[in-house]
Amino acid sequence: MITFRIRPELVLPMPRFKTLEISNPSFESNNLRFITVKTPNLKGRGDICVYVPPGTVSTDTLPVVILLHGVYGSAWSWPYSSGVHLKTQELIESGELPPMIIAMPSDGMWGDGSAFLPIDGYNFEKWIAEDVPDALAECIKGVNKHSPLFISGMSMGGFGALRIGAKYGNKFRAISGHSSITSLPQIKFFAAESLKRYAQDNIKDEDVFETFLHYRKQLPPVRFDCGTSDLLINYNRSLHKKMDKEGMLHLYEEHPGGHEWTYWARHITQSLKFFASYL
Repeated sequence: MITFRIRPELVLPMPRFKTLEISNPSFESNNLRFITVKTPNLKGRGDICVYVPPGTVSTDTLPVVILLHGVYGSAWSWPYSSGVHLKTQELIESGELPPMIIAMPSDGMWGDGSAFLPIDGYNFEKWIAEDVPDALAECIKGVNKHSPLFISGMSMGGFGALRIGAKYGNKFRAISGHSSITSLPQIKFFAAESLKRYAQDNIKDEDVFETFLHYRKQLPPVRFDCGTSDLLINYNRSLHKKMDKEGMLHLYEEHPGGHEWTYWARHITQSLKFFASYL
């Protein structure tokens, strides 16, 4: 009897997703790719827009920044409202940033915004924390299980990034937020849906500071900023003061500006450079 032994390193992993579509490189522009993937967490499909530095090959292991949008938006919001992919490319070419991949997923397209929380049987949190990294690893060159992960976002996306980044702190090297919602009731400034529909079983899932407290032993390095004319400035200042009082190390900055894309386009590079410092 002949026994064959298969070397484990030669066994390809089974695809995690039943369906995963990716754009044709022949028709892409400005190093942006688009992914659509079906997942039980969304009970359907989700979109991810991905910036991939030119020249990336499958043997590379590049850092990945997950960048979350705010209410009313989707996967296109960051690249086509701020040009973040163009700014990233410029900084890579100038040597101010190492090559990195920017993944910009939709929030699941629930209501005016899902807040990246579990709602109505959908799990928009796991979509970001689990599905997005796995989908990237399946179809984007330079992404694998060893790729350092970072997460950032603006407004509702800042709430999602800070909260998910802390809750899944074992996954992320560092986390960041711009003009962030810091507690769930603030979403009523923007979303038409009833606050009751967003309600979570535990307060720690509705408030960034409570999440930080609960997961402080695994809390990654944190930075966040807010414009001095932003309607959320006092909430961000309060988060900063609470963290100071608890002795939680973090970087907090204020800059001129309001709750607007001109502000986020100007300051997103600070998060990218912050992340690069943890490589």
